[in-house]
Amino acid sequence: QVQLVESGGGVVQAGDSLRLSCAASGSTVSIYAMGWFRQAPGKAREFVAAFTWSARSTIYSESVRGRFTISRDDAKNAVYLQMNSLKPEDTAHYYCAALNTRAAVTSEQYYNYWGQGTQVTVSS
Repeated sequence: QVQLVESGGGVVQAGDSLRLSCAASGSTVSIYAMGWFRQAPGKAREFVAAFTWSARSTIYSESVRGRFTISRDDAKNAVYLQMNSLKPEDTAHYYCAALNTRAAVTSEQYYNYWGQGTQVTVSS
């Protein structure tokens, strides 16, 4: 089992930055990748970014590429999402997730573990 705890959300203005953190504990050695997803009110949950642990590769959705950066702290078993140039359309509940099998990291169906999420609200 892997436990995930997110933090760092908040209310900011358009153009501001935020950094989300996700601390992983438990059987972290089994993790293949960790990702961030988000869900806005009335919308389906969507992929934001992912970090593949062994290859240390990253992938982003088109909507955040160039503005968001996902990174990992090996010592802390943590993943971060640095969000710059935030827009009102980035407003959503952000979830951290982990998967322990080699699979498409952009698809939420393959993720085994999820955090409770943290709210990000961007005002115009």
